[in-house]
Amino acid sequence: MCGITLSIGPEADPAIFRGMLATLEPRGEVTETRYENGLLTGVRRLRVVDRDRAVQPWVSDDEAWVLCYNGEVFNHDELRAELTALGHRFRSLSDTEVVLAAYLWWGEGMVSRLRGEYAFAIVERASGRVYLVRDPLGVKPLYWTRTPGCLHVASEVKALVGFGTPIGEVPPGHHGWADPDLPVRLRPYVDLLALGDGLPPVDDPDEAALLVRAALTDSIRRRVDTDLTVGVVLSGGLDSSLALLHVREMHPDCVAVTVGVPESPDVAYARRLARDLGVPHVVVELRPRDIRLAEIREAIRVSELTEYGDIINAVVSVPLFRRMHELGVKVVLTGDGSDELFGGYPMYHQVGPEAARRLFLHKIRNLFRTELQRVDRTSMAYGVEARVPFLDLSVVELAMRLPVGLKMRDGQEKWIVRRAFADLLPDYIRRRPKNPMSYSSGLHERARLYKPLFARLHRSFRYDLLEPVRRDFDSVLTRCGNDLDRALAAGRARPDYTILEHARDLVGAAKWNAVPVVRRLVGPRRTRGDGAPLPG
Repeated sequence: MCGITLSIGPEADPAIFRGMLATLEPRGEVTETRYENGLLTGVRRLRVVDRDRAVQPWVSDDEAWVLCYNGEVFNHDELRAELTALGHRFRSLSDTEVVLAAYLWWGEGMVSRLRGEYAFAIVERASGRVYLVRDPLGVKPLYWTRTPGCLHVASEVKALVGFGTPIGEVPPGHHGWADPDLPVRLRPYVDLLALGDGLPPVDDPDEAALLVRAALTDSIRRRVDTDLTVGVVLSGGLDSSLALLHVREMHPDCVAVTVGVPESPDVAYARRLARDLGVPHVVVELRPRDIRLAEIREAIRVSELTEYGDIINAVVSVPLFRRMHELGVKVVLTGDGSDELFGGYPMYHQVGPEAARRLFLHKIRNLFRTELQRVDRTSMAYGVEARVPFLDLSVVELAMRLPVGLKMRDGQEKWIVRRAFADLLPDYIRRRPKNPMSYSSGLHERARLYKPLFARLHRSFRYDLLEPVRRDFDSVLTRCGNDLDRALAAGRARPDYTILEHARDLVGAAKWNAVPVVRRLVGPRRTRGDGAPLPG
């Protein structure tokens, strides 16, 4: 994984470009650049695959094309073998070189052959045009803005805000061309709102369990194909536990890291699983009182997020990935995305089957600017490459072929996932209901105290040049009776919370945070042997 940036056009300024690239320094270990008149390209590279030879920007043998690449193509070995058979001669074992070679042989059709998490730009030096590509789910980011005579492209919003011009984003599953003078022309190669259309549904529980198990196991296997230590973000819940169970079996060197209040149930479950598996386990202790305005501000600066709930979750993610970096871990697996695929939230089960399908697709389509943006920014802010096996396109497409009745059954969410891995999961994990760490330990409620300041802090970094902070979609949907069309309309009509809504939320958070203080002041309640309070 890397941070990439390009300035293309006659007005490209090396001094300004160096400042852009400097903002992406945390995303990698080495800075690699190529300066030409009208074409400035640079990469802050995190060395993971073929670490010594995958130098960027990568230039084609005839020097006609330049690639700046962020991410990982997990099927690069298969593609290299196919391209070698076609006659291509490789200079490295990197997936970087495979990406450019794939474009040179197959043109824009190459996007259908890539399996991974990536965003890249390929520049045609003679024309100054640039081909922009983002992976199907939008795991890796790509943005652009314009100034007179120049197109600027970068991996993060913060690299572009200095120009003061509106910022655009390459949507997930899109690709297309841009140049300094003409509009950016992008089109989808994956339609996230039509996933599973035209494919037969999988109604049989036994067949569904076998398919889910095969797809997820293969997705994880591809993401641990490295000689580096593999970390797992372990929350103590179903999804991260599954990731750890697989990584332990597939990779000889792994470590689990958990963030949370030391006495919380989540940390207790995580400790127990890591101990049972014999996996090294690090707990990043975080208490509600540790979350102050400085932590909120840093989470917003790092994450660039635009929904309140995601910002709150980023507050918890920052110390976790900071600890990963301190441990020297560069490759990490997470359980993100499973809830959105397999019905981990009540909303999916409170509407009819057709409405549920639309809701699933809407949430999947927006992961790139919510959950996935949080994971990318908070991990790459510390030079950590976070991989999300549940969001491999093969797993996502399969999930959209499953009826809601296989996702929620007998009052248990993600039922089919539990069924698929029943023989691997310990009962204490398999039977545990969903219990988000930040909620159960009070971290979420502590961060809520600062919610009225989120939008102002977001604007202070000029991130509103892309998009302002908006209401949490989940809360809008609830207020609209889980009617997706009404929720979308309401979000457009009133994107942010009102002052009154913020005040009510603040009062609720303040009451919750006041309870521990009152308890400490009053002291433990004295009781009789039967549990009734003593007089006085």
